[in-house]
Amino acid sequence: MPEPDSGAAPPPKTYLAFDFGERRIGVAIGQALTRTATPLEVVQQRSGTDWARLEQLIQQWQPDALVVGVPLTEDGAEQPMTKRARRFARQLEGRFGRAVYLADERYSSADAKARFAAQRAAGGARRGAARREDAVAAQIILENWFANPA
Repeated sequence: MPEPDSGAAPPPKTYLAFDFGERRIGVAIGQALTRTATPLEVVQQRSGTDWARLEQLIQQWQPDALVVGVPLTEDGAEQPMTKRARRFARQLEGRFGRAVYLADERYSSADAKARFAAQRAAGGARRGAARREDAVAAQIILENWFANPA
């Protein structure tokens, strides 16, 4: 005879995603259960990676794992920024002890720009929206990763 259902659903998996750049890192939060993501913020890179701010975000959101966008060329080849993004991913894993997944980020920045252009055309984009594009790119990276996990 099967055991009665305890009614307890497994906890949803929460992920933080990063769109790594030399000047800015876009950050988004998402849930595996709903496969949705929301842009959080853009962390400025003034004199190297702002590890203190990233630690605050990880402590605040308590993600189960992290996803880092890896920039590739249109044909899928690596480029100079690819190595930097991979290094950033290794540093995240080492510093925060969470699993880090790499995600193909081709077109995420272009998709983010297109979303903002559509919002502006519809009169919905506000001042300073361009600075949030990196966070939206992180959102797109995470949504695409949910659709096609590595």
